[in-house]
Amino acid sequence: MSWRELLPPSLVILAGLIGILLLCVTTKDVPNPPRCKYGIVLDAGPSRTTLFIYQWSASKENNTGVISEHSSCAVQGPGISSYSRSPGEAGNSLKLCLGQAMKEIPKEQHDQTPVYLGATAGMRLLNLTSPTVSDALLAAVTATLKSYPFDFQGAEILSSQNEGVFGWVTVNYLLENFIKYGWTGRWSRSRKGTVGVMTIGEAPTRITFKIKERSTDPENEVTLRLYGQEHRVYTHHFLCSGTDQLRQRLLLKAIQDHGYVRDVSNPCWPLSYPRAVRFGSVHDGPCTGSNASLRTPTSEDVFQVTGSSNSSACRKLMGSLFDSSLFCGFSQCSLNGVFQPNITRFQVISEALDLVKKMTPSTDLGQAVDSFCGLSVEELSKRFQMTPDSLADHCSVSTFIYYLSTRGFLFDLDSSGQITFQEKVGNLSAGWALGYMLNLTNTIPEDKLSSLKAIEYGIWPLLFILFVLMLTGSFTRIAYRVMAKDNGEDRILEGL
Repeated sequence: MSWRELLPPSLVILAGLIGILLLCVTTKDVPNPPRCKYGIVLDAGPSRTTLFIYQWSASKENNTGVISEHSSCAVQGPGISSYSRSPGEAGNSLKLCLGQAMKEIPKEQHDQTPVYLGATAGMRLLNLTSPTVSDALLAAVTATLKSYPFDFQGAEILSSQNEGVFGWVTVNYLLENFIKYGWTGRWSRSRKGTVGVMTIGEAPTRITFKIKERSTDPENEVTLRLYGQEHRVYTHHFLCSGTDQLRQRLLLKAIQDHGYVRDVSNPCWPLSYPRAVRFGSVHDGPCTGSNASLRTPTSEDVFQVTGSSNSSACRKLMGSLFDSSLFCGFSQCSLNGVFQPNITRFQVISEALDLVKKMTPSTDLGQAVDSFCGLSVEELSKRFQMTPDSLADHCSVSTFIYYLSTRGFLFDLDSSGQITFQEKVGNLSAGWALGYMLNLTNTIPEDKLSSLKAIEYGIWPLLFILFVLMLTGSFTRIAYRVMAKDNGEDRILEGL
């Protein structure tokens, strides 16, 4: 049976019409969705290293990527500055997290994925005392990073200036102060304006904010461009005013104020909390070693320090750590004679305030700190279900934050909504890594978008109807022919 017997001329004509329609209809280019790009940043802090994987669309907004955190990996072990006796182990410690990044990022994009390690306060302090050791540690982590197929961008000690600026970028980006996603489904420039950021970390305390005009301290200015806008940012760090160095300086001052007697009272510790303190642990170091002429004990001498929960005495002791008599050579100054431009809206970032804010609903930071610092170690342990050692320093750090806010930077805490205190921005870390990657996207070219040929939607219903009619007619014709043939054969058999 030939195809002419199965398909009537009308169906052949119908098929021809469909073909002619397909040739005549207009088409348009439909762009393929842009693929994601990835970047890796390792934040090598004083006590730990964290690997962050970021992703963004290959198409950008005014030359800057819209980034989200894909995942993070906490590197096992201490910060890389702790491997001074075995630098090779610093590089080895990164391998587990780098292996995780190899799995999460598509293999075909490994060589296009930038990887950068920035070492912060711990390595900065080590570089001051042992530059040869810090160089060996950086060489070890560099060798490890280069052994992976990613696009190596560097492993270096991040300048405090860059850490402050990138941290400021992170906070304002997460608060949607640069761009925001509108109800129209498009990104648009935010009109909220930026906020200043004070970050109280383990080794440095840092203050960073945008300024309108050039300051009288240009060494601490940085200009950067994000989402088509230029930002002039002022930043300054106070290297020996972070939480780790604060604890050392505070204990050393308490021991000195007691005349180096073996039993010392610390007003910033919870009542009756005891600890044996080796003198070398609080005296030896770049932030406390300058008082060598005052030292009479040896580094191995041990002092029995006991908390007394005295908030007012703690504030007085805290204030004695800073020299308010230093000459201010600028129009206005903050701590230790350092220039400070005018301050408006500010975000204070510190995990140390977490317990203090949980303990009292008071919005008055001073009252909250006083309430927290008035509790004994038993009361704190019962309320927060934590070990005494983990609770001991929260009063001193919170008092330090209050002192900085009211005496150091002269924040107006009574100005509603102008000064806010948070541990994180949303649920994300407010560190420098995201800000670094945002700035780096300015130098990464966009991918050329590919496209597909597509038929206009309006022609599809007609083509679909014609196609269904052709199929229905074809199957009906074939079924009719087959049934007719079978009936003819049956009649022949009956005649025999």
